[in-house]
Amino acid sequence: MTIKTSAKRNVLFLCTGNSCRSQMAEGWARHLQSGSVNAYSAGFEPHGLDPKAVEVMAEVGLDISNHRSRHIDEFRDTKLDVVVTVCDHARETCPVFPVTCKVIHAGFEDPPRIAKELAEKGASEEEQLDCYRKVRDQIKIFVERLPEILETFE
Repeated sequence: MTIKTSAKRNVLFLCTGNSCRSQMAEGWARHLQSGSVNAYSAGFEPHGLDPKAVEVMAEVGLDISNHRSRHIDEFRDTKLDVVVTVCDHARETCPVFPVTCKVIHAGFEDPPRIAKELAEKGASEEEQLDCYRKVRDQIKIFVERLPEILETFE
């Protein structure tokens, strides 16, 4: 896939499974920063879109149900300006990108893992969704600050 470059920066949010955190980041960036970035997301081992991520994003009026889990290889021919790793595993295994591409890390907790642990302890569905909401809101704050964060790399 080749994506035309413009005045906007091509930003890829990278996570292991591209099912939750990177999908939420892509959704927020498309909503909040559409004038300055082309937002994408991918993973090393795509797991499919997490329905709970879709649900909590819909709660704030963002529909990511049409997103799909993509492998990082789909972006090998894309000129990326910035790669944001959103999980520690992605940070540790991040491939080498051209020198013109900046790689930054913004680690967030893993909602599916936390929800699973909560479920095993008898937590309600609502309590499980709360961990998704917490990360969703943290990602929103990060994406709101994205232009200022990117300025530090110029």
